[in-house]
Amino acid sequence: MSPGDAVNNDGLWVLGALALVMVLGGFGITLWMLRRRRQRNVERRLHDASCAILKNALIPDGNGGDIHLQYALLTRRGILVLDIKDVEGHVFGSEGMQDWTVLANDRRYTFANPQPGLWDRLAAVKRLTPEIPVTGYVAFGARARFSKGQPRSVIMLEALLQDLERESQSGQSAPFESFQLQWQQLCTAAGSVPESNRQG
Repeated sequence: MSPGDAVNNDGLWVLGALALVMVLGGFGITLWMLRRRRQRNVERRLHDASCAILKNALIPDGNGGDIHLQYALLTRRGILVLDIKDVEGHVFGSEGMQDWTVLANDRRYTFANPQPGLWDRLAAVKRLTPEIPVTGYVAFGARARFSKGQPRSVIMLEALLQDLERESQSGQSAPFESFQLQWQQLCTAAGSVPESNRQG
């Protein structure tokens, strides 16, 4: 092999490596864009199906600190506290387990049981809004599977969205005035200006 052939082979290898990097980079960007699109779609549906929404807010936890709310929704039934988990694979967990396990293809990993955090958030919201119903869920996307049943306070996100959408389109009357007043208290505690998504 001549020195020229070695240079050409090195050049081809570099070009091949660059092409691979570009393909993988493009694939990664595509996945990121799809994930962002799904997230925006979920947020739009939550916004459209609720009377008002509070996102990524800090409220007093009742013990001198703050607690984070991923979502709080004002619905026709009261306030819904929502944590969304983006997990892919078979999820195994229960109320008594400290960590939940995910099996996805050849991967196995764990994450902290999300129920105690949700219940802490529910307690903080109830303390600020004692006069109206407050419920909450940890919602998992469609890529998660609970083959052994869903633990308490766990719901599939699509089922929840459809339920909220049916409720919002049912023509039921708007929340009682006390709902609005309690919601305003929650928003004030979060340092947010109360906002209504719909009229009536």
